[in-house]
Amino acid sequence: MGLRGDADAVSVTSIDKDVEKVDQIEIYNRNKYARIGLTDEDADFYTNYPEDARKKLFKKIDFRLVPVLAVLYLFAHIDRANIGNAKIEGMVEDLGMTGIQYNIALSIFFVPYIILEVPSNILLKKFKRPSTYIGILVLCWGTIMTLTGIVKNFTGLMICRVLLGIPEAGFFPGAVYLITSWYPQRQVQTRLALFYCASALSGAFSGLLAFAIAKMDGMGGLAGWAWIFVLEGMVTVLIGVACFFVMPDTPALSGKWLTPDEQKYLLIQNIIKNNGTEKHEKGDKFKWTYLKDLVTDYKIYLQAWILFTASVCAYGLKFTMPSITKSMGFTSSQAQLMTIPPYVAGAISAVGMSKLSDRYQRRFPFIFGQMLIVLVGFCILLPLAPNIKHQIAACYIAVVLICIGQYPTNPAGSAWISGNLAGEQKRAMGIALNICLGNSGGIVGSYIFLDSEKKIGYPTGFGIGLAFAAATLVSSIILELSYMRINKKREQFSEDEIRREYTDEQLMRLGDKSPLFRYKL
Repeated sequence: MGLRGDADAVSVTSIDKDVEKVDQIEIYNRNKYARIGLTDEDADFYTNYPEDARKKLFKKIDFRLVPVLAVLYLFAHIDRANIGNAKIEGMVEDLGMTGIQYNIALSIFFVPYIILEVPSNILLKKFKRPSTYIGILVLCWGTIMTLTGIVKNFTGLMICRVLLGIPEAGFFPGAVYLITSWYPQRQVQTRLALFYCASALSGAFSGLLAFAIAKMDGMGGLAGWAWIFVLEGMVTVLIGVACFFVMPDTPALSGKWLTPDEQKYLLIQNIIKNNGTEKHEKGDKFKWTYLKDLVTDYKIYLQAWILFTASVCAYGLKFTMPSITKSMGFTSSQAQLMTIPPYVAGAISAVGMSKLSDRYQRRFPFIFGQMLIVLVGFCILLPLAPNIKHQIAACYIAVVLICIGQYPTNPAGSAWISGNLAGEQKRAMGIALNICLGNSGGIVGSYIFLDSEKKIGYPTGFGIGLAFAAATLVSSIILELSYMRINKKREQFSEDEIRREYTDEQLMRLGDKSPLFRYKL
């Protein structure tokens, strides 16, 4: 009896300690949420929200948001890169283009595209319904793409490429911002990958569509390459119209398909994710301090470098892929079809690697590993491409490897920076600035594959791709070490010490500069 009594006493004591521990955790969570402006009722609602209801909620968002953005991004990339398909169908000859005029036509698109990305995301915040703004953008670029099919000379093509870059500038940063606004950080990269894999699939679809559309050569007095622009542009216009009706806006404006509890959960989620900073962002007023913080932060440039190098490789290869496959000895039609498998492999890789990255909540190891694969691909191509007709298998595998490595890099980089910026306005501007700087790689990518080097295996293109892949490995290591150093420095001080030094409002205003904030690695 004595032993049993002692055992019962120990059991009761253990239970009491467990209850006390749970109470302490609940008190800590209440205090944590209270510091960012949540009431006890909201904190209880969020922490006790049923797991099955949460999963159901994000499945609904997956069904509503991601497919719409993916389709829009698919056609955004088809419309900007189908010029590569048009090239091997006779566009250059018909427009009387010589020298590097084709490369100029590629690069001129990126001038307005880069300049307008940050202002566009600022403007997006002014719209009550993002679907209205994005729908207008899609209609505009679809119309411009359609008109590209009737140009008669190099000047007309240049005008269309410049105009195309204006509305397309706003879509990608806006879409990334929307995804980060709907999902918790631990789920962002997978959704970005599902959306971004449309970029890879655009290459596959573009080749397939070009293969079919080019057979319309001569119909209506238009060449086959012209029909590529006209028909693909008209489809984009139709999709732009649909965008006004099917694209979700914000949780607060989605009462038709979200329950009140689901809307409440998402609104609280955003408050927590942004560390309560939006409660101190009065209205949607633009704050220059956020932009100043971003442009003076070296980490932003290291992040942007990752996207920059990915853009150099992605655009350089996408604009030139049909020419590369044609140089293997295939006909124009066969070359269009041969571009499909590498892009499909890239799309599968983007989704698969992103799922793993979200599961383990790590970004650096995956970016580093992906760029290693890209490096291997260029290492194979650089020496073998001059004799590509006799090294078809090895060179084609190398192209596939590059796509497998480069396409997961963009969602990984975007997820990494979005998780390391706190505050709605700052995150919107930071994402846009990062993409803006990153997409400037498209200008470089437009010039690295020169027609004059086609017969000698594009040594400049493959050599520069190799160099940029290696540089990305170095920059990603520097960025990771920087984040680790800052986190370690912040961990030297306890939360109590920090709160004695700063008020709650100061900590919230500091956002990711708060000593309580920890960078994602």
